[in-house]
Amino acid sequence: EVQLVESGGGLVQAGGSLRLSCAASGFTFDDYAIGWFRQAPGKEREGVSWLSRGDVPYYADSVKGRFTISSDNAKNTVYLQMNSLRPEDTAVYYCAAVGGVGRGVIPFRVFEYRYWGQGTQVTVSS
Repeated sequence: EVQLVESGGGLVQAGGSLRLSCAASGFTFDDYAIGWFRQAPGKEREGVSWLSRGDVPYYADSVKGRFTISSDNAKNTVYLQMNSLRPEDTAVYYCAAVGGVGRGVIPFRVFEYRYWGQGTQVTVSS
């Protein structure tokens, strides 16, 4: 059974940093694509960062240069390091996974992901 559990959210002042973790079970990163998404109140869920089968990471323009996605295969955990946080980064952050992805293929969209964590709240105060 595939499970994803996020942690690391919290309240931080603008300019601060947080590191989110997504602990995965039931699969290995070599076979799956992982995405970090976020959803602010009243807004649609949007993609933030993606890592497909441990390959090259991708970032939304809004977080490029501030967020870094990485994976620790030994711990089966994916991280999202978030620096220089802004109030507009406030949202519930979700990690998601999907298998059966060809090498070099990046699922960017919400509907492409099959498994989702429960989410972790990130609040950035101004």
